[in-house]
Amino acid sequence: MPLREIITIPHETLKRKARPVTSVDSKLQELIDDMVETMRAAPGVGLAAPQIDVPLSLIVVEFGDEEDEEAPKKLFTLLNPEITRPSTEILTGMEGCLSIPGFVADVDRHDSVVVKALNRRGQPVKVKASGWLARIFQHEVDHVNGILMTDIATKIYRLEDLEDDEEHNTDEDL
Repeated sequence: MPLREIITIPHETLKRKARPVTSVDSKLQELIDDMVETMRAAPGVGLAAPQIDVPLSLIVVEFGDEEDEEAPKKLFTLLNPEITRPSTEILTGMEGCLSIPGFVADVDRHDSVVVKALNRRGQPVKVKASGWLARIFQHEVDHVNGILMTDIATKIYRLEDLEDDEEHNTDEDL
C-alpha cells in the first residue's frame, strides 16, 4: 500500500466537485487502503480522495474518544457522503488541513450531523456524529464538494504567527 502525495493549494482538483463512486471493486479497495495509510502517515484525522488528486467522492476518517485518548480509534470509510441532518447549533472551532500546510482557521460548523453514505463494501450507512467528529466529517465532505476551510473561515492564522505569540506569552501576559 503506497503512500499517496497529498496535493496542496492552489491545485485545481481541490476546488472541483468530486464524481460519485459508481463501482466498488478491487481498485477502489486499494485506493481506500492507500488513503488510510496516507492519512495516518501525514498524520491526520481525515482525508478526502480529491486531496490525493483523485476526483472521487470518497473520504476516510479515523477518530477516537475525546475523553479517553487510550480508547481505540474508529475508522470510517464513506463513499458518496452527504450531510443529511445538521443540527441548528453552530460552533466555531479551529481547524487545520493537510492540503493547506502552515495555516489553521476558525470555522463555523454544526455541532452534530448525520452523514449518509455507502461503506467500503457499497452498503448504505448512516453515521451520527457530534462535537469534534462532526467537525471532521463536515470538513471532509466539504473537500468532495470542492470547498476548502479557507473558503468558509471566519479567521485564518499562520501557524508560525501563533507559535511566535505563544513564545512571547509569559505569566504576566495572562
